[in-house]
Amino acid sequence: MTTQATSAQLHPSAQWALASLSLSMLLSSLGTSIANVGLPTFVQAFHAPFQRVQWVVLVYLLAITTLIVSVGRLGDVIGRRRLMLGGILLFTAASVLCGIAPTLWLLIAARAVQGLGAAIMMALTMAMVGEAVTKAKTGSAMGLLGTMSAVGTALGPTLGGVLIAGFGWPALFLINVPLGVLTLVLAYHYLPHDPKAPKMHRVNFDALGTLLLALTLAAYALAMTLGHGSFGSLNMALLLAALVGAGLFLFAESSVASPLIRLVMFKNPTLSAGFAMSILVTTVVMATLVVGPFYLTGALALDTAQVGLVMSSGPVVAALAGAPSGRLVDRFGASRMSIAGLVGMASGSTLLPILASDWGVPGYITPLVLITAGYALFQAANNTAVMTNSQADQRGVISGLLNLSRNLGLITGASLMGTVFAFGAATTQWSVQPESVVAGMRLTFTVAAGLIIIALAVAAASQAMVRRATPPSR
Repeated sequence: MTTQATSAQLHPSAQWALASLSLSMLLSSLGTSIANVGLPTFVQAFHAPFQRVQWVVLVYLLAITTLIVSVGRLGDVIGRRRLMLGGILLFTAASVLCGIAPTLWLLIAARAVQGLGAAIMMALTMAMVGEAVTKAKTGSAMGLLGTMSAVGTALGPTLGGVLIAGFGWPALFLINVPLGVLTLVLAYHYLPHDPKAPKMHRVNFDALGTLLLALTLAAYALAMTLGHGSFGSLNMALLLAALVGAGLFLFAESSVASPLIRLVMFKNPTLSAGFAMSILVTTVVMATLVVGPFYLTGALALDTAQVGLVMSSGPVVAALAGAPSGRLVDRFGASRMSIAGLVGMASGSTLLPILASDWGVPGYITPLVLITAGYALFQAANNTAVMTNSQADQRGVISGLLNLSRNLGLITGASLMGTVFAFGAATTQWSVQPESVVAGMRLTFTVAAGLIIIALAVAAASQAMVRRATPPSR
């Protein structure tokens, strides 16, 4: 119903093309969350410790984070449709390998390949919206893709639990196979063909930049995720390696003829602000996922089932708000709706510790809904603004950068907001006293509100720069 509403005024072939892009986003997002619920089962099935089994989840996220910009650029070079079909095929084939893997290490290796396929699908899905729908419907299409991303992430744990209970852990991955085949068929028949560029305009792929960026992002992601909340010498060494890698990458990109990322693009205030705001906003979204369970159990004394029910309100709102947010962007413009979304998130972050303390569960859910709805509106507006301001031959890498900024925000938020919460709660014996849990949450969402205010300042500055650069109409 959402797809029909979003694409009601599109040509039938465009509707089917948008359907294939939506399924691609759904599958890659589903792969992010569906395996988490299977971790205890993997421990028993492979007789392995949890620290080893968690790589089934971590390697998928690591593959996406490290490769998503590179595969986006590769699509710009060799053709987005061609690479998209290859990514869907790779994801589907890797899902089969995951389902039949006889050992844990083969399962981890197959998940890495599946993550590569997902990186291609995520990076090129938004990049191909410009060829699949008209500019006037870009906001609606971006809202729909945001909905599918939220549905995939929210559906994963529930669907995974049902599949394990009914069919065993291989079903977590084999469920992707029929959906992947359907997506491949639709994409093959309905995605627009790649334009044939003259040979003189063909560019080389930046292999050195790709390697440096992948190593840099891998080091940063591992620095933020290893250690289970503690930041030791290994984390510090990885973070230092990431900083050195970032410097080497910037030097390499400034000295090659066909760079992976054209550094000059960051002079565009819409693009640079869009990437920065995406990191800040997703860091705040991660705070609700990291701090929420501690607060709901420690301060409101909810059991596990009740916590899951309360936490599900966020993804449900994101799924329901995605398509309407896109239509608002088409009607009122990306700039206004980006500000509106950020204001909603700032209001929710400010109100959450206040209302939750006074009203309990309803006081927690109401600001959470405000945060999530604001995020859905911001995401649709920001993605639309960035993609419509990008050059056609750079849409793949820019889409990859958008997805990368989201992933970096989630990774950073998991580490940073967890640390902020622990710092705030450590003022008293938070493991015993609910008051200390409340103190930790207040500090966390004070920081969260501050991050959104920074994002608002970035948005205002960016829009002011665009207005100054635009000549007045006569």
